[in-house]
This record gives sequence, structure tokens and C-alpha cells, in this order.
Amino acid sequence: MQKINVGLIGFGTVGTGVVKVLKENAQVIKDRLGLEVVLKRVADKDTSRDRGVKLDDGVLTDDAKAVINDTDISIVIELVGGTTIAKDFILSALDKGKHVVTANKALLSTHGSEIFKKASSKGLDVGFEASVAGGIPIIKAMREGLAANKIDSIYGIINGTANYILSKMTNDGGKFEDVLRRAQEKGYAEADPSYDVDGIDTAHKLAILINIAYGTYIKLEDIYTEGIRRINPLDIKFAKEFKYRIKLLAIAKSVEGKIEARVHPTMIPEAHPLALVDGVYNAVHVRGNAVGPVMFYGLGAGMMPTASAVVADIMDICRNMKLGVANRLSPLSFTDDAVKDVKIKAIDTLEIPYYIRFLAIDKPGALSKISGVLGAHDISISSVLQKDRKVGGAVPLVIVTHHALEKELRAALEEIEKLDMIFEKPVCIRIEENLGTAN
Repeated sequence: MQKINVGLIGFGTVGTGVVKVLKENAQVIKDRLGLEVVLKRVADKDTSRDRGVKLDDGVLTDDAKAVINDTDISIVIELVGGTTIAKDFILSALDKGKHVVTANKALLSTHGSEIFKKASSKGLDVGFEASVAGGIPIIKAMREGLAANKIDSIYGIINGTANYILSKMTNDGGKFEDVLRRAQEKGYAEADPSYDVDGIDTAHKLAILINIAYGTYIKLEDIYTEGIRRINPLDIKFAKEFKYRIKLLAIAKSVEGKIEARVHPTMIPEAHPLALVDGVYNAVHVRGNAVGPVMFYGLGAGMMPTASAVVADIMDICRNMKLGVANRLSPLSFTDDAVKDVKIKAIDTLEIPYYIRFLAIDKPGALSKISGVLGAHDISISSVLQKDRKVGGAVPLVIVTHHALEKELRAALEEIEKLDMIFEKPVCIRIEENLGTAN
């Protein structure tokens, strides 16, 4: 039986999962491919730590070049992470004529164009299913299953740490800082959680989805990005009163020839399927102009779900090799000459409803002054909520607007913040009412 040798660079959590999948599911992989996938080399700086999985003698090395330069290895799996040395490994592997599989969303969202063009020029494939939403096959679905569609919108919960924190705050209560600490203790959050809670990781993944959906290479700085640090238990409570749930959403929309690209906390109707995605789970809701709305749900991170996606990419490349083909499917599912720059819709031009929470002095005239400023900026009020009255003291005052222009809302909030009756910077959360409906 034919064998295809693969090499792994990065024997961490996901790398360990890849070894386990290749070993434990070797027979089903062989049955599906009609050939054997052989893990010939594994490179990692740490060659002594016990990962709970046994490698054959001579497989493990501390030299990544031993993988890249091995003429018997046809596919190199990069699981080092980061955007520097990992890039060097991938480009070197391509230069050596090897196909590549990676889970590196930070690298692909910043240097994807260079990597994919190099692979194309060499007649090689790059698999990157594991770079977005872990074990959920969203990239394969968008590149192939939805290929006949113009993509109207994408809404994604694609960071498990942020979703875990918001879910815990919603279901069990607690302040952001306390829930984050518990998430770190359970291993759901990194010691430095900035990439997760500040929306950066989500923006990396959204960039990849946008590139596939619209045949472009978007710049990360074009994605408006806002995290969840300012979400307060009060906001969770008031969201429930308005029948919303707060989620950190990745949002992309095609609107009048421009692309909306944004990541931020969002209030969504509690009845929408995305509102029910709890804990470390991920989900991506896509609307195509032909298929309508579809949703993909599952574990978006972790050793085995991510390893599942990595090995699936290996198997796809093996099938191509067996048939003697490569580049059967271009990385973005668009031909090279069809990949183009797109116009990005500025966040200031966004026009949606907003939730605003003020901490205001409880005395007559406070609401009228606030509503007067909003009205002067052409912002109309849909609902007002005030509880726990403390005459002469500070109380939360919540306003939900009708559709308002973001530029005008920001100007109004700057003006309101200067009023002597306001005690702290207002909290503003965007509302998405009709997720995935036709534009």
C-alpha cells in the first residue's frame, strides 16, 4: 500500500492531538484514503517532556530543519504559532517542494497573501482549516459547500475564552475580572488573556473568513475591534430585561458594494440560535444569497477538535497527491485574477440600534437633558429603563435607541459625558436585531 510521509513542527497541545489522531484513527484514515499516512519526523525545542503519547525511536528532534529538509517528507505541519519563525518554516517548506498544513490564524491573517502566492507558484497546497473555529469545518464549507453563493453576511462567535466569560456572567453572575480569573484557573484563559478578551484573536479569524467570502486580502487594521473588558453585570442584567444576550461577535456584511468588518460585544435577540451558544463553544452563522442562512456549531479550540481539522487537511492533500494534482482548489476559492481589493465600510457610517447605559444623578430633568442631546444628533429613543431610584444619588439609566448613525452617536455621547449629572463614561453596546436576514 502507498505511504505518504508527513512531518510535524510544534509538539505542543495541538501537535500532541495530531499525533494522537494519526495513531488512534490510523485504520479509518487508511480506509478512507487507500494509503497510509506516516508521521516520519516531529520537531520541538522540548524533546524530554512526556506528552502522554509515544513516538517511535528517532522520530522526535529539536531541529525543525530536519523536518523541512527530509526529502521523504511530502507534507509539513506547522503548529508553532506566531508570525515570525512560523512564517520562515512555512516558506522554507514550500521552497523545498512540500505541501503545508497550519492552524496559524495570526500568520495567515497578516501574511496569507505571500504564503498562498508562494504555494501557487510552486504548485503546492496549503491547508488551514484549523485556523478558524477549531474542529468546525467552516473553511471547507465556505470554500466548497457555499462556493455558488454570494455571501451576504457572516456572524461568528469564534473565541471560546470570551464566550465562556460572557456565558458565565450571564448564567451565574459575577464581575468580568472574577470570571476571567476563574477561567484562567480552569485553563480556559491564558495568563495574558489580551488576545482573547480584547477581540484580537477574533479579528484574526474574521480576516480569514472575509478573505474567503469576498475574494480579497483584508488588512487587520481595517477590522474595527473592541473587546469585552467593559461589560458589567448591570449590562448583562439589562440585556436580559430587553430580551437580548451579549456576545462577542465577528461580523462581516456585504452592503452596497462595501464590506462591513467589525468585532465587538453585541446584543442579539435571546431567541436567535447564536444567543444559545454557551461556554467554550463556537458558532458561525452565514447567509448566502442562494442557500439562505446556515449555521455551524461546535468546539472551537482544544487539543482534539483542532487536531481533527489539521488531520482532515492532511487527508485532503493526500487525496490530491494520490491523483497527482495540486491547487485543485485555490486558497480563497477564487482564481488568482479574481482576487481584488474591497472597499471597507467605515465604522462611523454604521447605522443600527444602540444600548447605552449612563450613571446619572437621580433628579428631575436628567433624562430630558440626555434625550435633548441625543435628539439634537438625530438619535431617537426606543426604550428607557431606570431602576433602584436614589433621589440625589447616582443611578443607572439605560436607553435603547432606534437606528442611529455611529458618528452622531459618538458625538452625542462625548457631549453627554461632559454634563455635570454624569458620573462616568457611558457604556455603549451595538444591537443586531435581524442577524442573517436578507439585506
